Amino acid sequence: MTSTTPISVKELAELLIKKGKDTRIVVALIGAPGSGKSLLADRLQTAINSSKMTVSAILPMDGFHYDNLILDQKGLLSRKGAPETFDVSGLKTTIKRLRDNTETEIAVPVFDRSLEIARSGARLIPNHINVLIVEGNYLLLNRAPWNSLASLFDYTVSIDVTEEELRRRLIQRWHNLGLEPKEGEAKVETNDLPNGRTVLTCSVPSNFLIENNWSNQ
Repeated sequence: MTSTTPISVKELAELLIKKGKDTRIVVALIGAPGSGKSLLADRLQTAINSSKMTVSAILPMDGFHYDNLILDQKGLLSRKGAPETFDVSGLKTTIKRLRDNTETEIAVPVFDRSLEIARSGARLIPNHINVLIVEGNYLLLNRAPWNSLASLFDYTVSIDVTEEELRRRLIQRWHNLGLEPKEGEAKVETNDLPNGRTVLTCSVPSNFLIENNWSNQ
């Protein structure tokens, strides 16, 4: 995954405030697991909404995880978070509904990391939202069915983080969720980092690139 135009959160917010003043626009924020997508999406939302000119909302791709029961039936539970463990058609339909913006509000799912499940209808996105921030790993993945999403985005932004920093953050994440060090490290090496490499090597170029290698994530 490459990009030719570096951009800061402040610069991106200013662009989206300007472009989203009179119409709804959809921006994709893409990065590997542990790249800081959720944190950067929150920072971007805060920067946009504080302008008092444009209003934004976030749609997390993680809300479209298949339930663990389905993953177990498919033999994919150990690969949870891989491209094939998401309801891509459901995600696409939701983005299209939000892009069309013909409904008063739309309920969207949100992934509860503490429970490791997606909670249906956990967030409402009303029709007065100008900027929709879709954040996730595989939004620009160059393989079916993921590659059908690209045309739905007005702007795409990838997050640049070194593999060493990703590994550190992911191990810390599993530690924070109560896993023993060896179990957490095994999950990172056998699933999380391979998924991250898929994002980095199999995604089409984005419009912009944000560097997020700070170690305080």
